[in-house]
Amino acid sequence: MNEIKIIGVGGSPRKGGNTDILLDSFLKGAESAGAETKKVLLREYSIEPCIGCEACRKAGTCIKFHDGMGFLYPEIEAAKGLILGSPTYNYNVTAQMKAFIDRLYPYYNFTNDLPRRYSSRLAGQGRKAIVFSVCEQLEIEEMGFTLGALGMPLEALGYEVVEKFPVTGYFHRGAVSRDEELVRKTFEAGKKLAEALLRAGGVGNLPEKG
Repeated sequence: MNEIKIIGVGGSPRKGGNTDILLDSFLKGAESAGAETKKVLLREYSIEPCIGCEACRKAGTCIKFHDGMGFLYPEIEAAKGLILGSPTYNYNVTAQMKAFIDRLYPYYNFTNDLPRRYSSRLAGQGRKAIVFSVCEQLEIEEMGFTLGALGMPLEALGYEVVEKFPVTGYFHRGAVSRDEELVRKTFEAGKKLAEALLRAGGVGNLPEKG
């Protein structure tokens, strides 16, 4: 059985909150299936927002900023699995998560015609992902664009998003930990992600930069 790696990225600025707790549960499930995991809490990293300088198109990586993304790019490339989680802020992801997603832009390749067509250096490698969000309101509509804002960029980068996991009706810190069924479901989802990656053949290599 090939060893595979899964990174869990949490976009909550609140330490020990519901997003953190559920991220741990997803990752524990993945570990139970034999995956190597790493947890990344974006509040612990300094990540500048993308300024659209386009220098990464030639360099293949961000050369404008030397910040937390410099540590995360190698981790992302080495991991076949990705779990992104963010609380819902004003119908969308947090600022920390948005900055992280925007800084994945160097993985795109563009043609020279307008409008430019694009492909991804991460595509075609069997990468899979789970995205999830926590929302205080009960109605799924109150989550707004959050799950799409997490999932669509990953799909464009070549990930198969195997589950978009909405969690509604939680606000107080740690409240999700008292919902045993929710914790079980997130554990099982993480386990299934790892199993799917293992069946797909494990770790692959990122193509060399031209």
